[in-house]
Amino acid sequence: MSDTEKLTTRLERYAAALTARDQRHVLRFWEGLDEPQQAALLSDIESIPWEIVDPLIASHVLRAPERTMPERIEPAPLFPAIPSKERGPEYDRARGVGRALLSDGKVAAFTVAGGQGTRLGVDGPKGCVPVTPVGGITLFELFAQMVLAARKKYASDIAWYIMTSPDNHAETVAFFETHDFFGLARGDVMFFSQGTLPAFDRTGKLLLSEKHRLALAPDGHGGSLKALVNSGALADMQRRGVEVISYFQVDNPLVRPFDALFLGLHAVAKSEMSTKITPKASDLERVGNLCLADGKVSMIEYLELPEALAHAKNDDGTRRFDAANLAVHLMDVAMVERIVGTSFELPFRRAEKAVAFVDERGETVTPDAPNAVKLEAFVFDALPLAQHAMLLEVDRREEFSPVKNASGADSLETSHRDQTARACRWLETAGVDVPRNNDGTPDVNVCITPSFALDAEDVANKIKDIPALAPGSVHLLR
Repeated sequence: MSDTEKLTTRLERYAAALTARDQRHVLRFWEGLDEPQQAALLSDIESIPWEIVDPLIASHVLRAPERTMPERIEPAPLFPAIPSKERGPEYDRARGVGRALLSDGKVAAFTVAGGQGTRLGVDGPKGCVPVTPVGGITLFELFAQMVLAARKKYASDIAWYIMTSPDNHAETVAFFETHDFFGLARGDVMFFSQGTLPAFDRTGKLLLSEKHRLALAPDGHGGSLKALVNSGALADMQRRGVEVISYFQVDNPLVRPFDALFLGLHAVAKSEMSTKITPKASDLERVGNLCLADGKVSMIEYLELPEALAHAKNDDGTRRFDAANLAVHLMDVAMVERIVGTSFELPFRRAEKAVAFVDERGETVTPDAPNAVKLEAFVFDALPLAQHAMLLEVDRREEFSPVKNASGADSLETSHRDQTARACRWLETAGVDVPRNNDGTPDVNVCITPSFALDAEDVANKIKDIPALAPGSVHLLR
């Protein structure tokens, strides 16, 4: 069968499915396309999971689904960042359990890295952005150093799984190849692309981004669980004997993917999914709130948490709902297999976005206001599906300073400040004299790379390798 005949056969099959759904308009430019373009369009159509999309058009595209609030919203129990004297031995035992999990190869790192660096002024994957205050080390190299350091520290073959997007997959792989995988064995790093779903106009019609391409969008970070299964990554983890997935997003250089305490508490509590939280900066901080919703640990978006609850206080004046989501999770491999397995159980959410599209005349329209509906799943919606979920409070200054914006909050400037501040705290804990300005800020620029130390304890063990810090000096410890 010739290529043309194959295209004709595929066209007949998909045209019938489109016609039955009143979506045949996406073929309106077919006759003017060359064979590669026709093949590309058919591949886009073929990628549509109609069994998921058909009901969502009715429930999420043609109308906004009603958000039903839980009957009972309560603060969720958590492990505090600093344990009481009575709980200290419990934390010590948990650290031992976590170290054993790492040493036994039961933990894998999983980075969600589908984003582009557009908002940072970088044309390429966000993981390729240099983010350290000294040395210009990229996010991907930082995480690679974390994996290498953990492998050495725990004498374990820790694997790293990286979820890209269709927009940045090839560039991400090429970046690693150019840098020889930053010293990691290629067989221990697995890349796979996030799934996509089509964008629709408000009447439920598929949109074209080009005459020969559907307007497709990533299916949300919740789609990462489905991608783990579809890519074979979950099967690879099972083959390696991995039991716990350490999930983190690509934009946070302070993340600690191999936190023995977090891993140990997760195991001791028999949790299927665990999440790090931090106290909110304010009552109405624009972060997700980890709560108990009808008895299940759940994440409630800041816009959905009733304002009275957001302002509610305990008897001692502290904030009653004070658990901010950091998007740092542990998930059991068995749980992911159960909730994704044969069907995808995470709920989809509706997002109205401005999406460029090709109109019926073949002209590209770039709207300046939302004109389309995208469907997204969110990984935190797996929490109430876990048979048991656990929360660990951490110090935001120690573990969270994302790089999202070119300036202002969550920018390179604020992350550089926070990385330097953490490095100086670690040095002072180890007994190093850190020069400081009158306002208490460090009068030194220091970057402690993961290859030098994963935590303050590692710094203390390398005190002999740390030079004296003169005021105004710059140091890269690696």
